[in-house]
Amino acid sequence: MLKVKVANRTYGMSRKEYEGLLGIASEQVPFGIYAVEKKDYAELCNTKCKSATQLKKLKRGYKSQGYKVYSNEG
Repeated sequence: MLKVKVANRTYGMSRKEYEGLLGIASEQVPFGIYAVEKKDYAELCNTKCKSATQLKKLKRGYKSQGYKVYSNEG
């Protein structure tokens, strides 16, 4: 069971359900971060970036906290 935070709510779901949700989230963010994940916790983000530099900086910040980052780069 995975805890997934979407907006201000937290849901429990299976890994397969979460992966389906990731596909949908990916389509919503053409350039930026759409999800971060750590162990049994994941959070959907809708972080749109204006430049590659901004995206790299945000990704580095999440990775330094131990998160796996899901992003689209254009």
